[in-house]
Amino acid sequence: MPAHPERLPETYRGRFAPSPSGPLHDGSLLAAMASYLDARAHGGQWLLRMEDIDTPRVAEGADQLIIQQLLSLGMHWDEPPVWQSRRLALYQADFERLAAHDLVYGCACTRSMLAGGGPYPGTCSKGLAPGQSPRAWRLRVPPGVERFHDRWHGPQQQDVAAEVGDFILKRADGLWAYQFVVVVDDGLQGITDVVRGADLLDSTPRQRVLGRLLGYTPPRVLHVPLLCDAEGRKLSKQNHAPALDLTQPVQTLQRAWRRLGFDTLEVDAVAAFWDRAVPAWAARHGIQLARND
Repeated sequence: MPAHPERLPETYRGRFAPSPSGPLHDGSLLAAMASYLDARAHGGQWLLRMEDIDTPRVAEGADQLIIQQLLSLGMHWDEPPVWQSRRLALYQADFERLAAHDLVYGCACTRSMLAGGGPYPGTCSKGLAPGQSPRAWRLRVPPGVERFHDRWHGPQQQDVAAEVGDFILKRADGLWAYQFVVVVDDGLQGITDVVRGADLLDSTPRQRVLGRLLGYTPPRVLHVPLLCDAEGRKLSKQNHAPALDLTQPVQTLQRAWRRLGFDTLEVDAVAAFWDRAVPAWAARHGIQLARND
């Protein structure tokens, strides 16, 4: 496919994309802080996107609570926030572009039929049996090894076709899949750098493959370590992680800062924290500090 006609110029553009299924917690602040620091250290833009495409998991009012949490911690975005639930026509348009090149197909498989795990075996890739109807829609993944460099973890590679198989773009419940919409959003918003949790490192190869098929240039990536609970589980809303403590915002920021591998900063105000943290992040990651005048 040719490059997407709406692609934006390649100045540094990062983003934080929380799922509004509840308030931010210490684990999600880790990713928010890293992405914010990286954007500011590069003198770039930082965007906020509400990933509310999985509507059954969305908690009413959580998006506004997240906005207030970020503002309370001194984190400001450079463009109005966007909500995935308001961008359905954009996803449909890119889906149709793929379909026009025979890059998607309907799949009638149920979870029980795929209970053995492993990569999708391509059961429906050559067409459905008589009487079957598509439940979901999958991408035809091209052969080949996807290689890229993660700025935290170093060189990475994955044979997406062999290790993942044709993955779902539109789910059986009619909702767009995360793996699809995140690629469309990053592409249309001109995101050049993605900084997020290490649990999404394994998703990066398939997102890069899909992005190129849509004509987008894959962003650079940096996946920060996860914050885990006492049992070794990723700290998450599903595991009932408590909301951020905003009564002491500097201490809350310092806690995330230390978990990113830095020493406590001698500051007593939110603005002073960011003034010290941005150059420290730049020095740690070999970034020539840029400033927005």
